[in-house]
Amino acid sequence: MKTNDQNNRKTNRLIHEKSPYLLQHAYNPVDWYPWEEEAFKKAKDEGKPIFLSIGYSTCHWCHVMEKESFEHQDLADLMNNNFVSIKVDREERPDIDAVYMEVCQAMNGNGGWPLTIIMTPEKVPFVAATYMPKESIPGHIGLMELLPQINEIWTKEHHKIEEQTSMIVSHFSEQTAQKPMGKGIIGDNVLYLAFKHLEDTFDEENGGFGNEPKFPSPHNLMYLLRYWNRSGDERALEIVEKTLSAMRSGGIYDHIGFGFHRYSTDSTWLIPHFEKMLYDQGMLAIAYSEAYQATGKTEYAGTIREIFEYIERDMASPKGGFYCAEDADSEGVEGKFYVWDTNEIREILEEANAELFIDHFNMEKSGNFLDESTRRPTGKNILHIKASPDEIAHKHNIDIEELENSIEKSRQKLFEVREKRVHPSKDDKILTDWNGLMIASLAIASRALGEKRYENLAKRCADFILTSTYMRTGSLSHLCSERTETPAFLEDHAFLIWGLIELYEATFETSYLNTALKLNEYLLDNYWDIENGGFYQTANTSESLLFRKKEVYDGAIPSGNSVAFSNLIRLGRMTGNTELEKKAYEIMKTFSGTVSTIPIGYTQFLSGVNFILGPSSEVVIAGDLNSEDTKLMLSHLHKEYLPNKVVMFKAPGNEGNAITRIAEYTENLIMKDGKATAYVCKDLSCKEPTTDPEKMMQLLKAKG
Repeated sequence: MKTNDQNNRKTNRLIHEKSPYLLQHAYNPVDWYPWEEEAFKKAKDEGKPIFLSIGYSTCHWCHVMEKESFEHQDLADLMNNNFVSIKVDREERPDIDAVYMEVCQAMNGNGGWPLTIIMTPEKVPFVAATYMPKESIPGHIGLMELLPQINEIWTKEHHKIEEQTSMIVSHFSEQTAQKPMGKGIIGDNVLYLAFKHLEDTFDEENGGFGNEPKFPSPHNLMYLLRYWNRSGDERALEIVEKTLSAMRSGGIYDHIGFGFHRYSTDSTWLIPHFEKMLYDQGMLAIAYSEAYQATGKTEYAGTIREIFEYIERDMASPKGGFYCAEDADSEGVEGKFYVWDTNEIREILEEANAELFIDHFNMEKSGNFLDESTRRPTGKNILHIKASPDEIAHKHNIDIEELENSIEKSRQKLFEVREKRVHPSKDDKILTDWNGLMIASLAIASRALGEKRYENLAKRCADFILTSTYMRTGSLSHLCSERTETPAFLEDHAFLIWGLIELYEATFETSYLNTALKLNEYLLDNYWDIENGGFYQTANTSESLLFRKKEVYDGAIPSGNSVAFSNLIRLGRMTGNTELEKKAYEIMKTFSGTVSTIPIGYTQFLSGVNFILGPSSEVVIAGDLNSEDTKLMLSHLHKEYLPNKVVMFKAPGNEGNAITRIAEYTENLIMKDGKATAYVCKDLSCKEPTTDPEKMMQLLKAKG
């Protein structure tokens, strides 16, 4: 909806875009272009450099830079007269962002968003920075000072720019030409080193790793669970549980509306950066699901349900996909939507409930939420929990059930009040890769908790993604919309394949496994590095950028190569196709040197290594999905934490032919004595089939 202010302002080219981030800049006086050939042609024809600005809609400092700089006519005049200006949504074009972020990190030793690049019309950068103020401040040159300097050099000393761009092209050409530090198979010693690195950086008091800022990093926790399962080292499980508990109790968690904020700006998980990202919810729900399987603790199941309540309520599109993110800001203030003062609580709640709530969530009259500029208390509070429910109940002389009922009743009232506040803006892009993570998350949780609802949400999302792009055009798109100009990247294929594998194991609908195999084949044909191994981020036919990115580092989300690596192992085991496993070994060899050097940066990849090194299992259940004995057998399988297994299902009669066409080895696997029968193979050795769920689990959990 246009504001009155917007109605009085001219729009630029971005008004025709779909991205919420680009649309946020559509009323700037800057003559913005989207990333398109017209912009580069104009720059070449007029002999101007390009001002490239990359960000995303929920980025706080991107908002600051827009308000402070791009909304001002004097700066816009400077940019419009001397540059061709391009805006890019990093979530819409992660390939562009990845290339220029690497340039920024190489030139400055750090990076972040907003990302500011000044480059030639040939897309070669010569200036790289992050946030830049309009006017110079200590430590940051202002755009009003910098841009005239660049224009002066561009027009009068162009040879200096040519020297700089030549060095940059040479650096990245050499880097691209270098073969990865492959060392062969990654062994148990590297798995141990990854554990030790995580243990050494573990915050004993607060949970998590390192100091501030502190990120959830769920793939670290998922790796530690696998290491615990492999080694029996209880320390690994202790680290996971401490971290999961601390995050759920901290201010990084939305205790009123549920879901996790992006990260904590302090070491105690108290003060979050308030944006909420879809991928964080998905990955964290997987970590809590696996912890629930490993421990059986109901608090983990409760957190999973709350995450999905938030997702279904606030992030689900009517058609089935899930939106990207919610902003940190509302009414121009970060966190305003989420914080409370004690007077509000006492006005909204009955006296006894109010005092319980204030005590339970550690609210202070002066507030614990500080003003961003003065760092003084605002009177507002970020809700967080320090004392256990037992301690609070004892303090107020009530039982646990009475406390829990009071807190939940109060939460619901406060949620209703909060809903009337101005909400943070929502980035309503539906991205294939992030939705792939959510499909995986929902499918895993549906099995762990026995919740059919989550399976149905996963199916609805998968069907939407596949019908909106893949089945309509024959290929995936990164952005699920009527506009499919942005081709899919490695992560889109890898994460969606992951989701489809998990969804098959939840539903045993063969179509999902078939589609996963077809997408995997397409990935191998179009993204595989034939010379050095591993997957490029972009396809063979994708737009040519400064260099072709190939990433294995597991950052905020796992890398496409890490997930594709695990997919190849699992699909190979599920189908009996050893060629797929050979490709997985090639990936391990390709990145072995890199991963072995700093294993803490590659924990998702190492989860795949853990699988490929074993012990691992393949299970085929022959039975009738509607029969109680089959349901009982699957229930036993799903409730246990057995990360290194694949599960196939063989229906009786002609119905079973669909899975036999995918996995020939299942042809003669049939029910014994008319009962659901488990065929268990462990570490390349097949066991005697059994109709006893307990016997099946003994075979799967047996050591050696």
